[in-house]
Amino acid sequence: MVKILLSGCCGKMGTVIRNVINEFPNLKIEAGIDKFPKEIGIPVFKNPLDVDIEYDVLLDFSRSDALYDLIELTKLTQKPIVLCSTGYTDKDLNYIKDASTTLPIFKSANMSLGVNLINSLLKKITPLLYGNYDIEIIEKHHNQKVDAPSGTALLLADSIRDSIKEETNYINGRHGQKKREKNEIGIHAIRGGSIVGDHDVIFAGTGEVIELSHKAISRDVFAIGSLKACEYMSNITTAGLYNMEDVLGL
Repeated sequence: MVKILLSGCCGKMGTVIRNVINEFPNLKIEAGIDKFPKEIGIPVFKNPLDVDIEYDVLLDFSRSDALYDLIELTKLTQKPIVLCSTGYTDKDLNYIKDASTTLPIFKSANMSLGVNLINSLLKKITPLLYGNYDIEIIEKHHNQKVDAPSGTALLLADSIRDSIKEETNYINGRHGQKKREKNEIGIHAIRGGSIVGDHDVIFAGTGEVIELSHKAISRDVFAIGSLKACEYMSNITTAGLYNMEDVLGL
């Protein structure tokens, strides 16, 4: 039985994970961490550094500002950590990269298996299409999401950019009177209602348009992906930075 310490256990995603984990008989949520603790049937700690129970994997679905205390806890326990939060700054990302030289860390901007399959596909088709197609990304999320563009949109954009040999520029939305440049990757964010998460990658050519689209119908898809990552990381003892491609064997 893999014992999980769930950071953000009382939030929206924490609640979904606590419901979905019934589909994983080999996983158990041993305890949680949350700034605003509630009675949920397991021990809940307000501060990561107050945790005094044993666990096998730390799963974080909270906020980016919890990163540093969570990594400090991971240094103390030497257990794998699965980072599912978004909105990390460049400083945060560098900190994660540095910490992964001594700790087993999993990080993905999106825990959906489908999104990560699309991301893998983009790496293969972008070099074939870029010369004759303009590339734009549209992402849609609920009106409570605090970061824009989404971490997933940036994940997809980074994969596209890394697949192109020439230098490209991200254009976040468009305003004013300026012709589109060939080396631009447009990224557009929409916030409204209760949209769980939609992402469209558009390759617009002469006479045809190719679109790769993913729509999250419920938050269950992110919970399932995160728990699969916990299963994978529970067997990892080697320091490094892991992602969903490792889980999927891509």
